[in-house]
Amino acid sequence: MFAQWIRWYAWGACVVVALIGSWLAWRSDPLWLWLAAPFFGLALLGTFDVLQRRHTVTRLYPVIGHLRYFFESIGPEIRQYFIERDTEAVPFSRQQRALVYQRAKGVLDNRPFGTLLDVYAEGYEWIGHSITPASVADDDPRITVGSGAHAYSASVFNISAMSFGALSPAAIRALNEGARRGGFYHDTGEGSISRYHREFGGDLVWEIGSGYFGCRTADGHFDPERFAAQAAEPQVKMIELKLSQGAKPGQGGVLPAPKVTPEIAAARGVPAWVDCVSPAAHSTFNTPLELLAFVDRLRQLSGGKPTGIKLAIGHAWEWFALAKAMHESGLRPDFIVVDGGEGGTGAAPVEFTDHVGLPLREALLLVHNTLVGLDLRQQVRVAAAGKIISGFDLARTLALGADWCNAARGFMFALGCIQAQSCHTGKCPSGVATQEAARWGLLDVPDKATRVARFHGETVDALKGMIAAAGLRHPAELGPEHVLRRVSRTEISSFAGLYPYLAPGALLAPASSLPAPYAEYWHEARADSFAPSERLVRLRATKVS
Repeated sequence: MFAQWIRWYAWGACVVVALIGSWLAWRSDPLWLWLAAPFFGLALLGTFDVLQRRHTVTRLYPVIGHLRYFFESIGPEIRQYFIERDTEAVPFSRQQRALVYQRAKGVLDNRPFGTLLDVYAEGYEWIGHSITPASVADDDPRITVGSGAHAYSASVFNISAMSFGALSPAAIRALNEGARRGGFYHDTGEGSISRYHREFGGDLVWEIGSGYFGCRTADGHFDPERFAAQAAEPQVKMIELKLSQGAKPGQGGVLPAPKVTPEIAAARGVPAWVDCVSPAAHSTFNTPLELLAFVDRLRQLSGGKPTGIKLAIGHAWEWFALAKAMHESGLRPDFIVVDGGEGGTGAAPVEFTDHVGLPLREALLLVHNTLVGLDLRQQVRVAAAGKIISGFDLARTLALGADWCNAARGFMFALGCIQAQSCHTGKCPSGVATQEAARWGLLDVPDKATRVARFHGETVDALKGMIAAAGLRHPAELGPEHVLRRVSRTEISSFAGLYPYLAPGALLAPASSLPAPYAEYWHEARADSFAPSERLVRLRATKVS
């Protein structure tokens, strides 16, 4: 409670000054009322801030929280000033956040006087429109994943993995209720399913990481009985085995003992107040074939629910080994979530966030092309995640080869995240990434759930509008020929001309000419090992010697 009073010091100071000024006016000179009047106004404003439920920042920081909204209100003018001087001066994330806030709050996002972007700058991208545009579809475009009684109809836009523990109880509740209202799914993250995920009944994708939280034995190994019991819950629609994530690929994690509260411990199946370790690698498999056998086992234990994997691409030969194992064994995941190296997290080493993991576009193309080259693309759905915010982001990613997209930061912005970058401190000023009840308790769940659902709906509507403008009826019709990029001041190219695309079955023909990196690594990859080929080992040995 002391921390709460510290955050209210400005409001308290206004109250004190107003009272002192009033007392002095009564006892000595009425002119003191001129000093007291502004502080009376600020004291009343602070009282309103504490009582209102719409803005978490001003509930947490009455009076002074309005400075944030002041600077936000003059943001467009400042942004325009910097863009006129230097298009790189304002981080794109600020513009992304403004777009999400507008859509989440139901504010009209039209803009007068055209684009602020330099359409002749290298890297500028757009979607081509048709002379004969289609009418905007009334339905919500969806993708069927899996088969049989448990096949799942997924939205083209869903909430990406964010664990309870990283996010607050109120944030989890608002996300899940928003997903329920909007008819899209909520990925649990590897922290398993908490009571806050269950409260409103929104669709869940249960992500299982190397710590097997929610389905582990006391010593941290996979527990099939615990898994089967939780996977059978009707709210769990799909199972996702996480191999790596774009935010910190190749790393595990440790939740320090002081943060392992009884609620977090109960959700994860670990002791409270003890370090919670998530290893860097899984203990249930070592080879591509063993990995696929484990995916198939999870599918069977769940009663046939769609089961897939999530990974950030690192070594191309490891992905090729997994793809060869799919081809040779006949065991396949129902879906693959490709996580781009640009993905975010509440806390990770700077070197990892900046320089580890293949960016989303190249990673997605590699996975999509490989499955096409093996004639498996129709059997395995592909999702993509990595800084996807807008309808155009969705269209561009779907055109590259994804079936649907996931997003984390966009939905965090919808909750009220202001990117204070204090997630790892537990002092989140918007109540989103904290376990302090005095902070997350002021996040109004019904209001934020409405914003989450509204952001999803308006973003999908923007996607549908773009698709219709291109003369198409469904996101699945988008192809690389529909999106264009300026590659220089005088040249443009469609994605079809910019990126190599394999023909169906191209990897099944030994004599076929393949582009990089297939030419270097495909033929040497092995279904029984993730290890590099003997040729690569020899080259590395030569370099070392």
